[in-house]
Amino acid sequence: MDEDTPEGATPGGDGRGSDPAPGPSTAPRTDGGTERADEPTEDVALDPWGSASVGDYADLFEEFGIEAFDEVADEVPDPHYLMRRGVIFGHREYDAVAEAMANDEPFAALSGFMPTGDPHIGHKLVFDEIIWHQEMGGDAFGLIADLEAHSARGMSWDEIDEHARNYLLSLLALGFDAEEGEIYRQSDNREVQDLGFELGSKANFSEFEAIYGFDGETNISHMQSVITQTADILYPQLVDEPKPTVIPVGPDQDPHVRLTRDLATRVRYFKVTEAFASFELDDDERQLVRAAYDALAADRAADGDDPDVRCEDAAEWLANYEPPESDRESVDLAAAKATALDKLEAGGKEPLRPRVRFFDRNATDEAFEALIEAVDGEKRVFEGHVDAFDLTRGEAESVAREVEIDHDGFGFRQPSSIYHRFMTGLTGGKMSSSIPASHISLLDDPEDGYDKVKAATTGGRDTAEKQRELGGEADECPVYELYAYLLAGDDDELTKEVYSECVNGERLCGGCKEQAAELMREFLEDHQEKREEAEELLENLDIDLDSDRRGTGGEH
Repeated sequence: MDEDTPEGATPGGDGRGSDPAPGPSTAPRTDGGTERADEPTEDVALDPWGSASVGDYADLFEEFGIEAFDEVADEVPDPHYLMRRGVIFGHREYDAVAEAMANDEPFAALSGFMPTGDPHIGHKLVFDEIIWHQEMGGDAFGLIADLEAHSARGMSWDEIDEHARNYLLSLLALGFDAEEGEIYRQSDNREVQDLGFELGSKANFSEFEAIYGFDGETNISHMQSVITQTADILYPQLVDEPKPTVIPVGPDQDPHVRLTRDLATRVRYFKVTEAFASFELDDDERQLVRAAYDALAADRAADGDDPDVRCEDAAEWLANYEPPESDRESVDLAAAKATALDKLEAGGKEPLRPRVRFFDRNATDEAFEALIEAVDGEKRVFEGHVDAFDLTRGEAESVAREVEIDHDGFGFRQPSSIYHRFMTGLTGGKMSSSIPASHISLLDDPEDGYDKVKAATTGGRDTAEKQRELGGEADECPVYELYAYLLAGDDDELTKEVYSECVNGERLCGGCKEQAAELMREFLEDHQEKREEAEELLENLDIDLDSDRRGTGGEH
């Protein structure tokens, strides 16, 4: 959940004599959407501890199943400016969080920070996203991933303590309400460590190899830190009750989210699925059988015929069925149709009847008996599963979760996530903590921040004459990103003005950088005043920033 070295994909020109490097656009659009390249440009690899860059964000939708944020944006009440400008570009199941937010129901937001250096403006994106969710009524959690920093980066505990303090001061200075939210260190949270132990019983090394590329040289503590992070992600659901929970991160952290979503399902007592007969269907097969059942049942109801639909009838209908074009993208049509037909034909005259099915996954005998009692209406009980005919899928999920919690289970919901674009470094290329000129630390002297912006690469033309004639390339400009991601704040009109004037040749890079540099100086002055004010608040929090842990130090 850390974004230690956020980076962008496309360097811009310096505005005074060099053209921007070619590549896909990563800049936000002024209409609230995001420019995206149409064609893939490179293989996508997501490494939580490696080089945090993505050549084409659109590839993530197909490669890893991340969904476009545009599809859920309209469901979000009063969206944050990072959402409006397309800086937040993707999500996993954020609609559950948006629905809870809109209906004033419980939800939570959590993200973590690996304290390996000073917090900088790239980290501010995550700070802002946690704080906004808190302001929208969510339970907010900020954690220091100190176990990860020690195991994966070899940081000493003294170094970790110093950096952790700086991260937390900036989080508080930016508006995190520590009285309403929770801040903790992984190493001090026993509930997280105990949960990690339980989750670890459902994970195996082959998964770590496939997801993270771990091998025989990977140290055991590094593996433990991964499981600890899955426990972090699910921790908000241990507080009060299971609830929709969003993890705001850069896309390089998606492997942690995917693993946690899997583990959240594996530790559940019951699996709830839709079923139609005695046999099992996978998701693609179920989609096709549902289409067959709905069509046949509707036809028979209209004709006044026997309403029973049998498996052999559905097989005959499905043999001639061609799904809508929109469905074919998500279904392996040939494979799913072939296996669904085999199952339906084998079912013969067995009635095809929709139901929800509860599978016993990890339940105790007492919990399984309690589930049987809790299912209202017509039901059939088998060894290892229960079929219910009068419950919707949502009602069944609620029953399963209530029984699980009543019998000492977790009842976790799969966590949601949102993904923001990486900021381009001020010198072009990646923004890296190890390259001081490429980023602005939240601890930088305001004058140093001013100077870094003034020296930044831009998307400008070689000369002022060409700039006026051709316009600048704001989509390739790190300075325009500063306006869109940070300096304009909630003022959408300012970003539109800067963008329009740039691309229309009305704005030259010198004046644009001067305005941005002044705004950066003002931001840093204000932020550091608030950091000083937050010192007393941090001292009064129940968090130990003077660790007495022993460590080997250096690389592990």
